[in-house]
Amino acid sequence: MKKTMSFILLILFTLLVATSEETEAEALLKWKSSLYQSGSLASWAIKNGTNPCSWYGISCDPDGNVVQISLQSSSINGTLDSFNFSSFHNLISLNLSDNILQGSIPSGISKLSKLNSLDLGTNSFGNFVPPEIGDLNELVYLSLFKNNLVGPLPSQLSRLNKVRHFDLGNNHFNNTEYSNFLAMPSVLYLSLFLNNLTGVFPQFILKCSNLTYLDLSQNAFSGPIPDSLANLSKLTELHLDTNNLIGGIPSVLGSIPGLRILKLGDNSLGGPLPSSLSQLKFLERLDVINAGINSTIPPELGICTNLNHVHLSSNHLSGPLPFTFVNLTKMREFDISSNNLSGEIPGDFFKSWPELIVFKLQDNSLTGRIPPDIGLAKKLTVLYINNNHLVGPIPSEIENLVLLTWLDLSQNSLSDPIPPSIGNLKNLIYLQIFDNELSGKIPSEIGNLVLLYQLDLSSNSLSDAIPPSIGKLKNLGFLYLYDNNLSGEIPDEIGNLVSLNQLELSGNSLCGPIPPSVGNLKNLVRLLLFNNNLSGEIPSEIGNMSALQVLDLSANQLSGHLPDSLSQLPNLSLFSVLNNSLTGMIPPDFGRNGMLQVVLLSYNSFFGELPHGLCTGLALQNFTVNMNNFSGTLPSCLKSCSALTRVRLDYNHFTGDISEAFGVHPQLYHLDLTGNSLTGKLSSTWGQCSSLETFHIDGNNISGEIPTTFGKITSLQDLNLASNLLTGPIPIEFGNLSLLFKLNLSCNFLVGQIPSNLGSLTNLQYLDVSRNKLSGNIPPELGNLDHLILFDLSHNNISGKIPNKLGNLLMMQILLDLSTNSLTGSIPSDLGKLTHLEVLNLSHNLLTCQIPKSLSNMLSLESVDFSNNNLSGPVPTGKAFKDDSPHAYVGNPGLCGDVQGLISCYAIANKNSHSKQKRLAICLLITGVVLLVATVVAILMFSRKKRKGKIVIQWDSKDVTNSIWERDGKFSFSDIVNATDNFNEVFCIGKGEFGSVYKAELSAGQVIAVKRIQAQDTEDVEDMNKKSFENEIQALTEVRHRNIVKLYGFCLSGGYMYLVYEYLEKGNFSDVLYGSEGESELNWAMRVNVIRGIAHALAYLHHDCTPPIVHRDIKLNNILLDSEFKPRLSDFGTAKLLRLGSTSWISMAGTYGYMAPELAYTMQFTQKCDVYSFGVVALEIMMGKHPRELLLSLPSISSTLENNLLLKDVLDQRLTPPTGQLVEEVVFLFKVAITCTKEMPEQRPTMRSVAQEISVCRLTYLSEPFHAIRISELTHYKK
Repeated sequence: MKKTMSFILLILFTLLVATSEETEAEALLKWKSSLYQSGSLASWAIKNGTNPCSWYGISCDPDGNVVQISLQSSSINGTLDSFNFSSFHNLISLNLSDNILQGSIPSGISKLSKLNSLDLGTNSFGNFVPPEIGDLNELVYLSLFKNNLVGPLPSQLSRLNKVRHFDLGNNHFNNTEYSNFLAMPSVLYLSLFLNNLTGVFPQFILKCSNLTYLDLSQNAFSGPIPDSLANLSKLTELHLDTNNLIGGIPSVLGSIPGLRILKLGDNSLGGPLPSSLSQLKFLERLDVINAGINSTIPPELGICTNLNHVHLSSNHLSGPLPFTFVNLTKMREFDISSNNLSGEIPGDFFKSWPELIVFKLQDNSLTGRIPPDIGLAKKLTVLYINNNHLVGPIPSEIENLVLLTWLDLSQNSLSDPIPPSIGNLKNLIYLQIFDNELSGKIPSEIGNLVLLYQLDLSSNSLSDAIPPSIGKLKNLGFLYLYDNNLSGEIPDEIGNLVSLNQLELSGNSLCGPIPPSVGNLKNLVRLLLFNNNLSGEIPSEIGNMSALQVLDLSANQLSGHLPDSLSQLPNLSLFSVLNNSLTGMIPPDFGRNGMLQVVLLSYNSFFGELPHGLCTGLALQNFTVNMNNFSGTLPSCLKSCSALTRVRLDYNHFTGDISEAFGVHPQLYHLDLTGNSLTGKLSSTWGQCSSLETFHIDGNNISGEIPTTFGKITSLQDLNLASNLLTGPIPIEFGNLSLLFKLNLSCNFLVGQIPSNLGSLTNLQYLDVSRNKLSGNIPPELGNLDHLILFDLSHNNISGKIPNKLGNLLMMQILLDLSTNSLTGSIPSDLGKLTHLEVLNLSHNLLTCQIPKSLSNMLSLESVDFSNNNLSGPVPTGKAFKDDSPHAYVGNPGLCGDVQGLISCYAIANKNSHSKQKRLAICLLITGVVLLVATVVAILMFSRKKRKGKIVIQWDSKDVTNSIWERDGKFSFSDIVNATDNFNEVFCIGKGEFGSVYKAELSAGQVIAVKRIQAQDTEDVEDMNKKSFENEIQALTEVRHRNIVKLYGFCLSGGYMYLVYEYLEKGNFSDVLYGSEGESELNWAMRVNVIRGIAHALAYLHHDCTPPIVHRDIKLNNILLDSEFKPRLSDFGTAKLLRLGSTSWISMAGTYGYMAPELAYTMQFTQKCDVYSFGVVALEIMMGKHPRELLLSLPSISSTLENNLLLKDVLDQRLTPPTGQLVEEVVFLFKVAITCTKEMPEQRPTMRSVAQEISVCRLTYLSEPFHAIRISELTHYKK
């Protein structure tokens, strides 16, 4: 009985166990029910039987067991959490790749003990890889590619000793300890690419001796590439790109015989490209982009005849392209862009590479022409050779490249017209030829390129009209034709380009109206038409351009009112119409879109109030409406625009309280409200505008005190509060403004003392507190302002003495005005140290004693005023003291001197007592003896100096050669005669009105220039005042300046005067400017440097030579250039020397067109004559032609700001316009040059002031774009 019961229990237990195990069908159905999406598994159902072998993606063995599940790309969305791996004892292959599976990979997957292929790639599995996968001992294929797996790679995976394909790429693995990995001798394919793996090259990989494919790219591996990698001799593909590898490319890589693909790019390898790579006979692809490679391209690579992809871009490769590459006849992609390659593009490449598809050589230094043989590469689809130094025309053979889709020839020096045959390239999508020297018309055939998406022909010299055929390019998204010489009207057909996103036609000479058809361009985002000659009204159809964000119509001749339809543009963020002739009121709804960031309305004739909704969106950043006739109050929303950066409202008629218009603007750096009628007080909240650099409110009716919070705006550089109704003291907090270089508080009602801590503002250049009610003493600390060039304290109630420390202001140049105060005591002698000062005014004070003699040292002084003081004694000597008006000394009864209106000091001396006369006689006797002794000593020293100096000048009464000596050797006149074959015309390098110039190459190797000047006759030479002549020559030979030609000496022979100069290789500037080099070599930087050098040379002659030297004949022919185009001024003093031998010397001095106008009636050369000539020369250098017409028209131009002559149209048209900092330098130099050519000599600056202002690079802060600057604005420049 017991045995029976036991048997029954055993059967029941067996049945219970059997029913507890799910069948494979049940396991699959259970997993299906857990999925979020399983549309492709519709066949998985009981109605189709309990045998899953017929279900989608399921394969069984003959016994009905599931052995393969292949559900790749089945849009399955879910997890594997409900997948019962235990039910599949016979499963061999599981492929769930390319689905939407997520969650973790269950560790139970290890129960698939017979599995030999596992592919879970291209899903969204996350978390860690279960180490239990390492227990799948039969696994041959493992792919977990492209998931979100994290953490370290489990070392247990290396136990898969049968695995051949091992792909864990495109995940987020990191922090792996590779030392725990075992060798995997069976693996053939190993990919770990695109993870976050770090450390040095994993050693276990080097033991995978059967590897054929290795991809470790796009990780963060560091250290060198191990030489032992060459032991993996079966490798065919090696991908190590995009890591942090260093140490160069091992030359042993050339010993991996079967390597077909080698990718090492985007590392920091450095070193050369090893020639040993030429041993890779099967190499098809070489990719070493951006790896710091520094070498030439090994020509040996030309024997790798299977190479078809060469990518070596973004390295430091130099030298020419190897001609041996013509052997690479299978070449398909060739990219060596962004290197330092030189030489020409071999045309034979295109003959030898019939399969070429991609050719990229952009961003190198290649020269020569585009080879016509390029037309043989008929399969070419991408051609980039931009940003090189290529010249010549675009070859017409390019028409054969009918498969081209991308063509970029930009940023070269290509010339001639665009070949019409370019219209044959009907597959072109991108065509870029910008920044070249192309000329002629835009060919109408360009309208055949109907697939074109981007067309950029900007920055060339293309002329004539825009062809109407351009309207056929219906797919065009970007059209750039700016900065050319295009003329005519904008064709109506432009409205056909309905796909256009950006249209830029600026910087041309387009005229006529803006066509209304532009209203059809409803996808247009940017429309730039500035800097043309467009006229008429802005078409109202522009309001239909609903996508428009940027609209710039500035610097044209547009007139009329702004159309109301502008308010309909919902996305408009930048609107500029500055520098036109527009009038009327701004549409009342303009700005309601809330998107406006930049609004530029300057230099028009708008009137009325600004729309109150102008800044509705509070996004406004750059807002300039200066030089109009606006009135009324400012929009209230302006106060809340916290993004404001630049605001110019100057020279309008705005009214209202300034505190109601502005609030806290932390990004505002420039504010100019000059010349309005604003009232109210300055708010303390200005102190929170922490980015302010320029703050101008001069010329308004602002009242109250200056808030102390201004001292918190430490970024302030230019503060102008002049001509208001401000009261109270100057805040001592101004002493915190360490960057301040300009402070103008003049013409207010400020009281109290000048804060002494202003002396800590060491960057201050301009300080004007004149016309206030300031009192107290001048703080001595102001003597610490060692960059100050203007100081005006006039018209106040300042008392006390003038501090001696003001003599420390050594940079003081433009003005020192302490007049109309109550200053007492004597004038400090230390003021004599201000040798650069031009105007000194101490009038209307209570000063006593003598004017210090030290003031005679102030050689730059042009004007002084000591009137209405109690000064006595003699007036100092010096040009400014003699030439100034007698009114400069009135009101000082004790002054005497050789000045009109003053009594002679000699007359006063005659009234002294007889005893004083005796004492004076004794003093004179002693002085005479001392002078006699000093003269003797000076003669002896001068004689010694001549012997030791560079030049010894000898005279000889006989008509024989006079010697010329140098420090390093002696050469005689006969040496010069021999070197020039007795002044044979063959050696003549120039002729002028003063004689001929010869080039002499002496036997010692020295090269000199000899100017031969014929005297009237020999007797005149004999009768010349030789001592005077010798003194003049001696003075000129002692002139030493880097921008002045060295005069070595002279000699006289046979009725000729011979002046010996240093030889300058490039000759005179006129020949260079008007020759081919004027365009090819003399760029804007060089021209600025030439002007700067000549200014310094003249300043030296005028102010640093004793006595001063007036040049008398400044012109381009008298400016010579050395081999580096550095200027030297020549013929200085020559005109004066000729006076010694001619009674009509004045007729020979100076050159018509360069002479100052006053010479016509004064017949006297002064320094201001040189200044005028310098101005003419500077203008000629910048204009590329003599400025005669401009100078004649200047009076009418300067009389009105309405004149529309633009600076850009006056400058040398052979050059592209200046850019960057050069723009500001050219504008500034043009202003200075115009000032130098003022008709009245006293209105011209000194050459010292010109040189100094140029030296400190005082840049002009442009209030409008360069292309909009008018000449009339530059004529109002003042020092």
